Amino acid sequence: MTPARPPLPAGRVDVLGVGISAITMSGAVAEVGRWVDAGERRYVCVTGVHGVMEAQQDPALLAIHNASGLTTPDGMPMVWAGHWAGAAHMERVYGPDLMLRLCEESVARGWRSFFYGGADGVPELLAERLRARFPGLAVAGCYSPPFRALTPEEDEAIVERVNAARPDLVWVGLSTPKQERWMAEHTGRLRAAALIGVGAAFDIHAGLLPQAPRWLQRSGLEWAYRLLREPRRLWRRYVYNNPRFVWALLRRRPRYAPPG
Repeated sequence: MTPARPPLPAGRVDVLGVGISAITMSGAVAEVGRWVDAGERRYVCVTGVHGVMEAQQDPALLAIHNASGLTTPDGMPMVWAGHWAGAAHMERVYGPDLMLRLCEESVARGWRSFFYGGADGVPELLAERLRARFPGLAVAGCYSPPFRALTPEEDEAIVERVNAARPDLVWVGLSTPKQERWMAEHTGRLRAAALIGVGAAFDIHAGLLPQAPRWLQRSGLEWAYRLLREPRRLWRRYVYNNPRFVWALLRRRPRYAPPG
């Protein structure tokens, strides 16, 4: 007998147990704005096939996705799953695009951004390029953490540094699943309204990593472009995970819990 599925929060699509927010880009921007206005503290997971499949093997990661303020459909397979479940309005909320939209909104509304993640020098380069693209963008600070676990003392110092900078948005570029775990651990300790995990958006908008053409993104073939660019790092993720995702979805059809 197939076990009963847990209750699904309203406004989400169950994709193999991960509650993907059935949302549009404008809806995501509006929701983050509501958190800032209300003084809430939440985090955003930007999730595609890789994140969903990682969560299949990691109950803690699954819970992190489902406890988020938003878990946006980062890839077209999430959008197609949502449409299949009946969320016809759902559209892709891709991390790099969400960053640009929220930076534009930040200029209009005076929000401050802190950039946490990336290799040494990358968050500073990212901030420089975003300020050139969005004159008036308020950058509260930048930090590139070491490629190892922080000591408790180092972690507390980072919390103090970020809070002292008074950002409204903390952009987190650590890759999945490290960034999701970091956001879940720090949401209650950081006073920013939104922690947003955008992974490769740091390198993309810093000009270090090319983006797939829009037609490839819309067709759901961006994974093939990225695999050709970084075969050693990504072959296992795509060659192994993608077929498993399709097979699992055929066996466990996505379902939608409409809001209200």
